[in-house]
Amino acid sequence: MVVLNKIYTRTGDKGTTALGNGDRVAKYDARVTAYGTSDELNATLGMARLHASGDMDAQLAAIQNDLFDLGADLCRPDIAKDADAEYPPLRMIASQVDRLESEIDAMNGALDPLRSFILPGGSALAAHLHLCRTVARRAERLAVELSQSEEVNPHVITYLNRLSDWFFVAARVANNSGKDDVLWVPGANR
Repeated sequence: MVVLNKIYTRTGDKGTTALGNGDRVAKYDARVTAYGTSDELNATLGMARLHASGDMDAQLAAIQNDLFDLGADLCRPDIAKDADAEYPPLRMIASQVDRLESEIDAMNGALDPLRSFILPGGSALAAHLHLCRTVARRAERLAVELSQSEEVNPHVITYLNRLSDWFFVAARVANNSGKDDVLWVPGANR
């Protein structure tokens, strides 16, 4: 269990922060940027949930929890040393990706096929979900970039990739099952 009695520690006042293994790195370190962006995604998702209800809100709540798992995974380098850790680090697992895929398939099965690209917008929930989609794509790019120089759990990258797809399909659902999607009209303003 996490206990936070004191919110500020002053340990980051000189521009460093601690990773999950205790190592101190610059606050602009690629790993910190990657898990910081997953936190930003979680905050944008919190805004989307203001407009959600029922099953959609429950699914978004599960994703928010997953994003904390993902941040915990990214903040802990040295995957090879997991077995030697005093406490087993929290890592993303395949079943979290599988759940997203199952939900995408269920949502998409009720939608008409796309005949055009969609512009972000429509309902308030759909617009927020499109914002979540773009932040998820950025988080994915940063995790992939990090993986070029350091070890990253592959389930993190797969989850972020699938999550942006989830947000896209969910935005269509939020737009009256795609009936209120805002369609791109190529060259409309020429």
